[in-house]
Amino acid sequence: MRQVSPRILTINGGSSSIKFALFEAGDSVRRLLEGQIQRIGLPEATFRVEGSNHMDSFSRSVTAPDHTVAVGALMDWIEERSGHDALTAAGHRVVHGGSKYSQPQRVAGEMLEELRRLSPFDPEHMPAEIMMVEAFHRRFPDLPQVACFDTAFHHDLPRVARLLPIPRRYEAQGVRRYGFHGLSYAFLMEELARSAGLEAARGRVILAHLGNGASLAAVREGNPVDTSMGFTPAAGVPMSTRSGDLDPGLFWYLARTEGLDARQFNEMVNSQSGLLGVSETSSDMRDLLDREAQDVRAAEAVALFCYQVKKWIGAFAAALGGLDTLVFAGGIGENAPAVRARICDGLGLLGIELEAKRNAANEAVISSASGRVAVRVIRTDEELMIAKTVCRVLGLGGQEED
Repeated sequence: MRQVSPRILTINGGSSSIKFALFEAGDSVRRLLEGQIQRIGLPEATFRVEGSNHMDSFSRSVTAPDHTVAVGALMDWIEERSGHDALTAAGHRVVHGGSKYSQPQRVAGEMLEELRRLSPFDPEHMPAEIMMVEAFHRRFPDLPQVACFDTAFHHDLPRVARLLPIPRRYEAQGVRRYGFHGLSYAFLMEELARSAGLEAARGRVILAHLGNGASLAAVREGNPVDTSMGFTPAAGVPMSTRSGDLDPGLFWYLARTEGLDARQFNEMVNSQSGLLGVSETSSDMRDLLDREAQDVRAAEAVALFCYQVKKWIGAFAAALGGLDTLVFAGGIGENAPAVRARICDGLGLLGIELEAKRNAANEAVISSASGRVAVRVIRTDEELMIAKTVCRVLGLGGQEED
């Protein structure tokens, strides 16, 4: 029996996980459930679902040696729960759109060929994302699928912010600064306009998406001005396991002294660095905050993260010609008052002053009344942004959140 309201599945694939959510779209978009398959590639993966109906909620072990098996388990569950024709559409977060894709689009054969060509731009994410699109097409051949590109928000960065200072011939191959976390930034700008008004959203804004992956974006008059990530998501500030910016000469040094090849260096930069590399114990900011009083390595990892984010805020304030609003989002940005306080400490020259009690309580506005800059905490929602985007692309209605 056909659903009265469209049902949209959102899929957000990571290097070792698949996050998903199911939405119902009518006059508004309503989340029915969300879940994820974690620890893909490890001996015991977990499949977890949390639903508005408690009958949908569960957590169980699954065998998922790779994304192909994991997405098969997800599709099996969808069919068992709701039947073969339960879904109206699927929306995929696709990390890289290259220089061609500046808007979300319905998936077609020509697009898949272009995404395969772009796979070397982000080998950690793109092959699995393409595979999941193809797997859904095989199982549900009539299901419309929409690709939502994480680079799209930054597509029209000013040329000076896009250029890499390397020989020009590489630009013709698509080598430029792209930026990522675009779905999160698009949601944050919409939410800023809703909660603070259009004037605030049209002002000079810095968005700090701080989670396992971390980046910042500078926005003026609603348009992107700059962002910390570059050609790949490994650039910018230190992250959970990614290094952030490095001296490019480091690769040549390690190649000569330790025999590192390009693959090993890439593995180090993406999976063994950042908070994990400096602390030598954990990639999780919560663990490091708990240990920093007893472990100097944990303390230095936290200090390095906060220092680098602070520097990017200062740099982006200069690029914007001042600052009106600073937004914290992401797992760390939304839930770590101590990190926010350390980042903002010393930024009074920019007009940033936190109110300690508001910050400790994770309130929506954490700046003091005397500060010139409004500092906000906004809970980001990439899945909701994907669902609303699918509705817009396919004309399904449901532009607002319930």
